[in-house]
Amino acid sequence: MARLKDYYAILGVPRNATPEQIKEAYRRLAKEYHPDRNPFPEAEGRFKLINEAYHVLYDPAKRADMTPFIKT
Repeated sequence: MARLKDYYAILGVPRNATPEQIKEAYRRLAKEYHPDRNPFPEAEGRFKLINEAYHVLYDPAKRADMTPFIKT
């Protein structure tokens, strides 16, 4: 069975985060882990994960679809 990803933890935002908080966290982390700015090999994988988390949490429809899978 596939393990679910905790997108909130990836971006470091609370579960009730506003879209502005999500965007701010994404931008901060994207700058830090962008492969062009970070020479470490794991930066690219982390950047992709941050990008995935942002796209799920920032879109209200996708965020609502994942709500049943979140443990509170």
